[in-house]
Amino acid sequence: MRTLGAFVVMSTLACNAAAPSPSPPEASSPPRSASPSAVANAPAPTTSAAPTPAPAPTPQGPVTFEDEVAFLKQHGDVRVLKSASGGQIAVSPSYQGRVMTSAVDPKGLSLGYVNRKFIAEGKTGTQFDNYGGEDRFWLGPEAGQYGLYFPKGKPFSIEHWKTPDSLQTGAWAVKEETPQLIKLEQAMKVDNYSGQSFDLKVTRSVRLLDPMMAAKYLESKAVLATKAQWIAFETHNVVTNTGKTKWTKDKGLLSVWILGMYNPSSDTRVVIPFDATAKGEIVNDRYFGKVPADRLTIDEKAEVIFFSADGNHRSKIGLGPARAKSVAGSYSPSAKLLTIVHYSGPKKGGDYVNSMWETQKEPYKGDVLNSYNDGPVEPGKPALGGFYELESSSHAPELAPGATLEHGHRTYHFVGEPAELEPIAKGVLGVTLAQITGKP
Repeated sequence: MRTLGAFVVMSTLACNAAAPSPSPPEASSPPRSASPSAVANAPAPTTSAAPTPAPAPTPQGPVTFEDEVAFLKQHGDVRVLKSASGGQIAVSPSYQGRVMTSAVDPKGLSLGYVNRKFIAEGKTGTQFDNYGGEDRFWLGPEAGQYGLYFPKGKPFSIEHWKTPDSLQTGAWAVKEETPQLIKLEQAMKVDNYSGQSFDLKVTRSVRLLDPMMAAKYLESKAVLATKAQWIAFETHNVVTNTGKTKWTKDKGLLSVWILGMYNPSSDTRVVIPFDATAKGEIVNDRYFGKVPADRLTIDEKAEVIFFSADGNHRSKIGLGPARAKSVAGSYSPSAKLLTIVHYSGPKKGGDYVNSMWETQKEPYKGDVLNSYNDGPVEPGKPALGGFYELESSSHAPELAPGATLEHGHRTYHFVGEPAELEPIAKGVLGVTLAQITGKP
């Protein structure tokens, strides 16, 4: 898998309609209403023992894309991008240009996590206005001496954590719109933990991917040959320094941080290929304490990491730019769903901001690719919500006034029978479905 270089403009999406829509989530899946993963970023026990199981919450049940869009339209502006073959995505200017959800056809299941409970409550200005969404724009770093999510001088603990208002409140202006594209823009200001202020403008374009472009990015002809239904889209995110001074390492830098929230199931596993020839640790699993061995597997022979994404155990992993490749994914046999994320990176030798909740010795030795699984904050307490995440970050260059930073993040959902999904898993992720599930 080669590293992606430049971001390329795409047009319409074509999906093959031969395969069935995804199966409903299993009854054991957590509910769709949830608190955010980031709110869970409190210091965690260092023990590797799994928490005491909490009572299983009652699931909301499957929701179709049409139902999801109808609900979202009751609470804000929603723009639906449509392909000729039926695949659709829902973009919310009201919720900071997030791609809220998608589907391989309008009557198919909603594939993104939408936090209906929080949206219906109509709250704003909370620690994290958790609307959900399978592609949302944030800025990094989260914590450390240059972090954006803690007030200056306060401890890096959950009671002091808060998403910057400029990242979670107010609608973004729509600058351009076609049936397959929407372009949004927002000016904002953020302050870091050390007191440095950043004035910037964000330009965010959301586009559907056509088959040729999807295959080009994933470097796999299996996308063109598949009989599975699929939907693919990208966001192109541009940050411009609109201030009067240069952003420098000694005062803190910014990165584009894209987070995708999805509905888990008991059999969902995240798949992350890695570079076995690189030096250093393969994966950082220190965010919330050591991840138990039955939830995190490093297959050095296959050069891939498997991570449980069932929404039942709070955990997070990350890969630095030396180890990460430009792709990650997840697979749920019960949902017949293969999800792939592809991003513009990693930039070898680039500076990546560190988001660990501590004063950092190396603030520019952070991760480029992350995955989060939700679960109980403490033993015996219920899980925070029902989602897992796949995340990517840009590098963090010094920017002179007027200079820009760009980052592309692409999401693919393939729905079909194992025989239809197998060539894509092997061609893109380098493993078979049996390897992912651990059930030959």
